[in-house]
Amino acid sequence: MKSLGSIRRDFAPWNDPSAKPYIQFDKVTKKFGDFTAVNNLSLTVFEREFFALLGASGCGKSTLLRMLAGFEEPTAGRILLDGQDLRGIPPYKRPVNMMFQSYALFPHMTVEKNIAFGLKQEGMPAADIDKRVAEMLRLVKLEQFAKRKPHQLSGGQRQRVALARSVAKRPKVLLLDEPLGALDKKLREETQFELMDLQQELGLTFVVVTHDQEEAMTMADRIAIMDKGEVMQVATPAEIYEAPTSRFVAHFVGNVNMFEGKVAERAANTTRITGATGAQIVVENAAETANGADIVFAIRPEKIKVSSKKPADAVNALEGEIYDVAYLGDMTVYHIKLDDGQIVRASALNASRVTEDPLTWNDRAWVSFRPDAGVVLTR
Repeated sequence: MKSLGSIRRDFAPWNDPSAKPYIQFDKVTKKFGDFTAVNNLSLTVFEREFFALLGASGCGKSTLLRMLAGFEEPTAGRILLDGQDLRGIPPYKRPVNMMFQSYALFPHMTVEKNIAFGLKQEGMPAADIDKRVAEMLRLVKLEQFAKRKPHQLSGGQRQRVALARSVAKRPKVLLLDEPLGALDKKLREETQFELMDLQQELGLTFVVVTHDQEEAMTMADRIAIMDKGEVMQVATPAEIYEAPTSRFVAHFVGNVNMFEGKVAERAANTTRITGATGAQIVVENAAETANGADIVFAIRPEKIKVSSKKPADAVNALEGEIYDVAYLGDMTVYHIKLDDGQIVRASALNASRVTEDPLTWNDRAWVSFRPDAGVVLTR
């Protein structure tokens, strides 16, 4: 498969047949009474990977994390870490640590004492504790706040203290449950990059649970999209966004337009789709779909061009009327109602201060896109 999106680093053990998974969920099921939180789920995570579990509330992602931490036991199936079956091993004996959204800092302890707490519990020599705490303070850039207590810190600083305490014991795996949920938007964006840098510097395996799509897309090497206790797709952020394998994933991550129809004609590299109202589009990436098959062509808003005149060289061009415009500074978002009734969302980057082809409410407009600009879905 052709590489999609930018490459963060030369790290892709999931593409190496000889690479052994570090964490394995093998046909794991977790039930709470009659409710199935996780359903026969299999999943692998590799050493030093930054892995994200992404999904809506109640999809089972936090339950999966808690089973890995040892706070819950699977009803069925196995969880292995570095080849060891974790069943029956209590949380405090597992080589993992968990950072909670609430941070759970000791309010009566200073920053350095919060970080040192777990090390003292393990009986580490005092000199080694001091050295480790100093290292952690440097990593999270809180050296000058060592003597302060949690209530004297900002939310972002408390988050970093909790992070330093979590990694001070050098766990094999760090589990993060909505770690940035309590931060404001700007600070959350800054902290995402700090987490990425810290994870690479420490060389640890991070597994993060989040419902924030942007957070997962920014930080993770791979993402598992979850729904109703099952994994819908596991892939890199670029593949999740550009090549979703189902309507659910396409809808869940980012904005998307769906053109539904039937396969009317297949050629060597393209497929013609006819919609319910007779509108036709030509697409690529239709795989082995047969004539007459029901399919969906999913295309992201930024892949669609909006213009006042029909582009002369456009393979796919549909006419409609603009009924909503949102100016967002860096881009303008258009909602166009096509003549067949479908609503299309398109976004245009504001690359210059002056709009070359100004369009506004109630204007007639054309939307156009390339045949390879989207992906064909059959489920």
